Amino acid sequence: MKRNIIPTTVERPMREDDFIVSKTSPKGIITYGNPIFIEFSGYTEAELIGSQHNIIRHPDMPRAAFNLAWDTISTGKEFFAYVKNMAKDGSFYWVFTHIAPDFGPGGNIIGYTSVRRCPKRSGLDKIEPLYRQMLQAEKAAGARDAIEAGTKVLLDLLQQTEMNYEQLIFSL
Repeated sequence: MKRNIIPTTVERPMREDDFIVSKTSPKGIITYGNPIFIEFSGYTEAELIGSQHNIIRHPDMPRAAFNLAWDTISTGKEFFAYVKNMAKDGSFYWVFTHIAPDFGPGGNIIGYTSVRRCPKRSGLDKIEPLYRQMLQAEKAAGARDAIEAGTKVLLDLLQQTEMNYEQLIFSL
């Protein structure tokens, strides 16, 4: 589904007790979305099922963040992150996400499950400036080198803080 949605400044904060759950194929095609996912995304279940999960990607999110996610989960590891998503009406909602591979009987990855919950505001206050720096680096580098430039900003921060990515996320 092609989107031409204009982002707004309207935030839809998650409720403390909500969990957004979705499942995808190994290629990121949505195969399941719980009612909370449907509610926050603003799409109908029919619009979501069969669409790429990036249907909810907000343009404020650096490409390098998603590259890191795919690099991690495609090797069979779990991934945690703060993510800004965009609803069908252009509003946005922040989540703290946990993505885990789903394995078939032979040990092959047959899909992914993402469970998102209400993020800590203190974590958002720290991650938003990092994402802005990563996005600025990506834009300055141009399309060909964008992911590398955004990743460098993240790697520089990890080196300065002497943390790995997961330690950084859980410290927020």
